Amino acid sequence: MNYIKGTDRDQVILFPEAVDDYIDENNTVKFVDVFVDSLDLVKLGFKHSELQATGRPPYNPADMLKLYIYGYLNRIRSSRRLEKEAGRNLELIWLLKQLAPDFKTIANFRKDNAKALRSVFREFTLLCKNLDLFGAELIAVDGSKFRAQNAKKKSFNKDKLSRTIRDIDKKISDYMDDLDENDESESQIKKPSAKELQEKIDGLKNRRTEYKRILADLEASGNTGVSLTDPDSRLMMSNQKVEVCYNVQMSVDSKYKLIVDFEMSDSPADQGQLSNMAKRAKEILDADNLEVLADKGYYDPKDIKDCMDSGITPTVPRPRTNRRKAGGLFAKAEFTYDSLQDCHICPAGQNLTLQTHARAYGKNMRRYQTDACKDCRLKQQCTKASRRTIERWEHEHLLEEMQVRVEADKEKYRLRQHLSEHPFGTLKRGFDQGYLLLKRFQKVRGEFSLSALAYNIKRAIKIVGVQGLIEAARRPGRILPLNFASLSN
Repeated sequence: MNYIKGTDRDQVILFPEAVDDYIDENNTVKFVDVFVDSLDLVKLGFKHSELQATGRPPYNPADMLKLYIYGYLNRIRSSRRLEKEAGRNLELIWLLKQLAPDFKTIANFRKDNAKALRSVFREFTLLCKNLDLFGAELIAVDGSKFRAQNAKKKSFNKDKLSRTIRDIDKKISDYMDDLDENDESESQIKKPSAKELQEKIDGLKNRRTEYKRILADLEASGNTGVSLTDPDSRLMMSNQKVEVCYNVQMSVDSKYKLIVDFEMSDSPADQGQLSNMAKRAKEILDADNLEVLADKGYYDPKDIKDCMDSGITPTVPRPRTNRRKAGGLFAKAEFTYDSLQDCHICPAGQNLTLQTHARAYGKNMRRYQTDACKDCRLKQQCTKASRRTIERWEHEHLLEEMQVRVEADKEKYRLRQHLSEHPFGTLKRGFDQGYLLLKRFQKVRGEFSLSALAYNIKRAIKIVGVQGLIEAARRPGRILPLNFASLSN
């Protein structure tokens, strides 16, 4: 028995005469090539898409875009690694026609074309719409933290800055004590000289001055935190530890789990993001009516009202936390509202009627009370005040109707996890793209566009195949619609 043998290196023909012979018709690079060639790079705003009469010839932005899409599809994001792959990877040699740009040129392309890269993602979204890959009926919205290019020690909030300044003051005080110390009995122990101590003190004073300036700027700006390397990133809780991140918001269609849209946020909380993401998704999908699922972190009454006014039906569970319940008192949910009599019925059976209107939490509220609290046997379980007050938002019925939807169809709400968390898990684990390489909002949006595009391409290939996508990309008349232009950042 012999081993399986390779081809003799001394034979005249080792490789096929054409590189194209190595690339199967169903290879993903075949679609990447056709898709990029179908784009109007001038309209999308790519740098060097219009040639100048003079100067050094640039690389064609189409070739650079093909390189990056291939890289993100194959877990290769580093410009240095892409440079290396362009010279040895047969698929890239075929795709780029043996072009081998240097890493600096590759890096600059991604950095200089951030806005255009986002438009490419939306062009592929349009292609998927033409293939009817979006159901445009039900979406899920969720957020996940992606690590920024900023060390944790170079990101501060007010408390951290104050602690750091106190620590520096203590170190300066300790060094000053060492300078004043002159004990002959300890002379045999090697200690820093007076000059070395003074240099350390001067360095600490400079750091203290800088941190005080940062603290003053932070208080003046009204921001909750500041990052020195990437000013747009923030300290956030991620995977049960604090890291410097961006909060990536994403909307995912229920039909094939394709990403509809995304946005980068510097807020660690998801609250307040729902209506913006849902309305953008509705516009992109061109849907008359849309249902959106989100977890309780998105529960915001004004956001929910905004969705309803825009023809979007939100399904967001009410958070269970309640300060009164935690203190052993009846929660508001235990007071039944009677819409016919416009009153709340307390656990003791008494009616709390409308007393006043007020403005609270930025909303118009209605306050309900009763005079029966004084002699009520359940008063100790209800309130520590003279009488219990129930505040009801003027649009509270929308929240109650939504809670009924949540309770009536829990299976639909559970579907949210399978929709919104699937892309995040794939990008972070399968694509190894849980961290960002660029800095500032505009650039990280462009960078994440490539990640989202790669995810959608892989999903679409599984559904319709490479040839199906190639045929769709070659269809005439595929242009960026006007409603997409309004979403560009």
